[in-house]
Amino acid sequence: MTKIQLIEKYFPHLSERQKEQFGIMMDAYPEWNEKINVISRKDIENLECNHILHSLAIARFIKFTPGTHVMDLGCGGGLPGLPLAIMFPEVRFHLIDRTGKKIHVAQEVAKACGLDNVTFQHGDVAECKEKFDFVVSRAVMPQPDLIKLCKKNISHEQKNGLPNGLITLKGGDISGEMRNTHKGGETVNISQYFDEPFFKTKKIAYTPI
Repeated sequence: MTKIQLIEKYFPHLSERQKEQFGIMMDAYPEWNEKINVISRKDIENLECNHILHSLAIARFIKFTPGTHVMDLGCGGGLPGLPLAIMFPEVRFHLIDRTGKKIHVAQEVAKACGLDNVTFQHGDVAECKEKFDFVVSRAVMPQPDLIKLCKKNISHEQKNGLPNGLITLKGGDISGEMRNTHKGGETVNISQYFDEPFFKTKKIAYTPI
């Protein structure tokens, strides 16, 4: 059994390099998690499904065009940004987090995987002046609050099939927070992409900005 069995199940067209990188990632996170806790110690054994595959749900929602620039806001130890950086080697990712230890783990995992399409920022999104096509985030804060934080960073130049905006990974009932966001957004059940029980309550929330 391959250590990235689930990833290969849902993404059968990975290159050998991508398979190698995901395999390295599967080894790197448990090693770093022993030193700096970025994933719940009880949940690290579910790394592939609950963390890496969960991050890759965004890759089922949108196929980023080469040259797209994506910010991962509140990236923690590098999720969802680093799995997406493996999946889209021709897309640039900028990972931001206020916790230095977590950014350090993300940098070390990226280095181990040989990722050259990722940059890092230890600090607050308010300090970031760059423009991005999309901002992605995983369970950081309610959608309307994230929109306020990252609105200034969204580029007006369109490169993708979807209008530029915010794509977040969420759990549970988010109908209330989505009512308070811009028109034209959508909520997608991740269970339509992946069969595992973990994804029954998981969603992608998208808001064009």
